[in-house]
Amino acid sequence: MADIKISDLRIGYANTTVIEGLNLEVLDGEFLVLLGPSGCGKSTLLHGIAGLQEVSAGTIAIGGVDMTHTDPTDRNIGMVFQSYALYPTMTVERNMSFSLRVKGFSREEIARRVDRAAQMLQLNELLQRKPSQLSGGQRQRVAIGRALVRDAGVFLFDEPLSNLDAQLRTELRRELKLLHKRLGTTMVYVTHDQVEAMTLASRIVVMRAGHIEQIGTPGDVYARPQNLFVASFLGAPAMNLLHGTLVPQEGTIALALKGANIDLSDYEFADAPKVASQVVLGLRPESLQLDPTGPFEGTVVLVEPMGNHSVLWIGWAGQHLSCLLPGGATPALESVLRFAIDTTQISLFDRHTERRL
Repeated sequence: MADIKISDLRIGYANTTVIEGLNLEVLDGEFLVLLGPSGCGKSTLLHGIAGLQEVSAGTIAIGGVDMTHTDPTDRNIGMVFQSYALYPTMTVERNMSFSLRVKGFSREEIARRVDRAAQMLQLNELLQRKPSQLSGGQRQRVAIGRALVRDAGVFLFDEPLSNLDAQLRTELRRELKLLHKRLGTTMVYVTHDQVEAMTLASRIVVMRAGHIEQIGTPGDVYARPQNLFVASFLGAPAMNLLHGTLVPQEGTIALALKGANIDLSDYEFADAPKVASQVVLGLRPESLQLDPTGPFEGTVVLVEPMGNHSVLWIGWAGQHLSCLLPGGATPALESVLRFAIDTTQISLFDRHTERRL
């Protein structure tokens, strides 16, 4: 059992509080991703779990044992940092086995653990090389292998792919996903990259200014953001946001925008809607669908080819809205087209509280 339970956590530096009253449970065997912009406290939280950051208040339990003030070496964790932090004069094998040698493990046990990690990470042929002879992706795999040989109950990753180029990030992201599938070990991963979060996570924790904004599966967080921050932070292209007012319409309720009304009879409100409320409409690009018989008309202002699809920007209701088109022919610039909105995929937020309606 290697779950993590964080209760009423407070972490600060000098007179600055970074995290205040944070509560979080990481389930045994899950891949939890801490996602948020720079400075939101995600790395500070991870370092608190690792014991690398002093905790001012609250508790951190790992596997049911209070580890709040336990030395990092006694927490049964393996950690991978953003920088590889490899010893330049040691071979790959010596880098991976260093912590085991310090702890006095036998040669046989060290060889067994290093061999197992090397096979998982495809490092067998590199064991006698030094870091200077490795690519960036290979060095990061060595850093991951150094954590794996510990047979830890929890693995912590602090933006381990951010220094790699796009292709290597994609490859290592896939390897980490497969690694978690093979090991079934609890993993906590910090990133500001939403693609990493969406593809890796069992659950995502979206953070802002030291607080948790939303916790859920990637699908839930993407489809049902609980506030405007989460809605605008997740998604590429970002969610389209338009201001409007709730108005009555033939026994139901509609959203009045500039020159258009959108029927909301299919929308699942959390509470009974109030007529005349000022709201923000959130439209994911895929919820806009080109349709020659659609009720809305807009002008093509920009086309961004992306290979297997294009991002089409449409001028409508005083704003530029993005929608996705499959590969192939695309409308000409300045052309007028009609489209529909899938109201089962929209989000509505109170303009003042920014909470989901």
